[in-house]
Parts: sequence; C-alpha cells; structure tokens
Amino acid sequence: MQEELDTFQASVNEKICPPHPGFIREMCIRCGQQNDDDSGVAFGYIHKDLKLGSEEIARLRGVDLKTLLCHRKLYLVLDLDHTLLNSTRLIDVTIDEEYLKRQAGSMQDDSDLLRLDDMHMLTKLRPFVRTFLKEASSMFEMYVYTMADRSYALEIAKILDPSKVYFGSRVISQADCTQRHQKGLDVVLGAESAVMILDDTEIVWQKHKENLILMERYHFFASSCRQFGFGEKSLSELKKDESENDGALATVLNVLKRAHQMFFDPDLGTDVAGRDVREVLKTIRREILKDCKLVFSHVFPTKFPAEHHQLWKMAEQLGATCSTEIHPSVTHVVSMDMGTSKSRWAVQQKKFLVHPRWIEASNYLWQRQPEEQFPLVKSKSPEEQV
Repeated sequence: MQEELDTFQASVNEKICPPHPGFIREMCIRCGQQNDDDSGVAFGYIHKDLKLGSEEIARLRGVDLKTLLCHRKLYLVLDLDHTLLNSTRLIDVTIDEEYLKRQAGSMQDDSDLLRLDDMHMLTKLRPFVRTFLKEASSMFEMYVYTMADRSYALEIAKILDPSKVYFGSRVISQADCTQRHQKGLDVVLGAESAVMILDDTEIVWQKHKENLILMERYHFFASSCRQFGFGEKSLSELKKDESENDGALATVLNVLKRAHQMFFDPDLGTDVAGRDVREVLKTIRREILKDCKLVFSHVFPTKFPAEHHQLWKMAEQLGATCSTEIHPSVTHVVSMDMGTSKSRWAVQQKKFLVHPRWIEASNYLWQRQPEEQFPLVKSKSPEEQV
C-alpha cells in the first residue's frame, strides 16, 4: 500500500514540476520533492544551497532580459583585482611603500587607499572607479566576478558599493565557478547576447572572449609588479598613479557608452531583443585600425605561422590588414629592430615604423595611438636581418 502511495505522490509531483525548476538543500523549490542527483547549476551567491535547472535558468534569463531592455539596460560583469583596484598583503609592502601604511584610511573613510586590518591587506582603488560605477550603473545591471575567495569579494564589494545599489547580491567568487580556473557566464543570470565583461585576464574567459573587453592591468603595489614579472618600480614606489580623466577606467567608460548607444540605436528598428552586444563590440573594435595595412618584421619566431600569432590576430580584430611582405599600399611596418630590411624600407618610403606595443596599446585603449609614441631603438646587432 505504501509503495502505491509513494508512486501516486511521485506522479502528482511530476505533474506539478515537469521538470523541477531548482532545488534548495535537494528539495524542489516548487513542489518540495526531494532530489538526490547532482544536476543543475549552483547559484551560491544568491542562496547558499540553491541549484537551478537549465530550463529555469533560460526562463529567468528571458524574463530578466525583457525587463532590462525595457529600461534600456544591458549587463556588465566586472573583475576586481587589477581591473577596479589593486591589493597587497601588509607583509609584502616594500620599504619604499611604508608611507602608504600611514596614509591608508579605514572602511569608514572616503579614501581610495584602505587598510583592511582583518585581512592584513592594503587596497588601492583605481582612479576614476567611483565615477565609473555611478555612470555605468545607469546603463547596466552589474555583477562582480572574481577568482578571489568570497570573504574578500564581499569586503571589496562593500567598499565599492556600501549601499548595495550597484551589485546587490550579485557578487560571484571563486567558489561559484563551475570549472576550475575558469570564469563562465553560466552562473550569471543574464543572456549572453546582452553581457559585456571587463577583466584584465583573457585566459579565464575561454568560452566568452567575444563578450570581453580586456583591461590594462592596474599595478599600483610592488607585489603586483613582481607577481607578473615586471622589473620596474611600481606606481606606489614612484609615488604616482594613473590619470583620473585619461586612465583605463575613463577610457573604457567611453567604449561602454558607445556600445550601449549602438545597441539601442533606434535606426536599427524595434527588435532590440534580437540584437547581440558581441557584434556591437566587434564593430567598434574593427574601426580602431581601419585602413591600416601592416607588415611585420622580426616580430614572430622563425617558421611560426604569422597568421596564428596573437599579435597578428589582435591587429585583424582591430580592423587592420596584415601581411609579411612589403607593398606600396603598406602603411605601417611593425618591428622590434630598426636594422631589418623592412624597417629600413619603412624609413625610406616614409611609412610608419612602430614597435608591436603600438598594436597592444591601441587594443587596450580602444583607440589608434600616436605612432610617434612607439618608436624603435637602433639595432645593436651589426648583422642585417629580414
């Protein structure tokens, strides 16, 4: 008899939940039925024990997108370290940085340099970050997404958003990732076609590179420079900082504004839901080096297929036409050595002769950079190179 009752109850539950939308502590959030399998995606930042099924995730994304588009908003996923700020452990502070300990404020201060005693850390907010968040919030529903642990992520989110008007509970940390050493939009309740990402690390977004705006890393502390192998003194040791008005965040805010404007362009018709922000970003990116015809010299390893090199791909994404052979139509020779025949040809023909960093800078700043700021130094080798 009990077996028949259990079968009947299971049948009733299946009719109520075909299929179950999600679970909290293995109990269906709609019908209460227990579920012991490991299906679904965990959304621990929303509720510690919440898991949602694929159909429910799709439904929620669809509903949320419709509401968001009605308010002329998109989604923006923000990395923390090296994108919005830089942190260091107190024990890693150098002698030249000791002055920072005296200058650092507390959480209650409206300071850009903060001492987090509970975590034994110093945190420096990137110049323009507060203005950036305020202006971006009018165009985007924002998420924090960091590879750091949750306690750190929440502490930093509290600094950036003390009133919880920018992120709310949308703070995603390492524990929420569904794949080791990778970030993914599977834990973001936003349609991929409407999500833009700001991060200084491309490799963690393998599945979502088209959504990514790669940021130039913010290295304020010496420990940050050491971590990434920079031999030069840090901004803090030099007692200087990025520009407030012309720095990375001010620059990228202009890119976001343009992307938002293009996405909601009324001249494109009324089908806003059918648009894709990834195509918008591609369009903006292709205009950066449009009409530039590049030839590379002494940049790629010998016998390495040039078209497979990251620098070549980057230039093409920026709208440039790339080649390994000189031609009258070439506008730029990209080289690391003034002594190559192609470099000398560029000088003779009055073409632009630039270091590869010119392409990288244009990519980071989303704007063609002045060529004269990226000159080559004279080759020390007496041997002629191709």
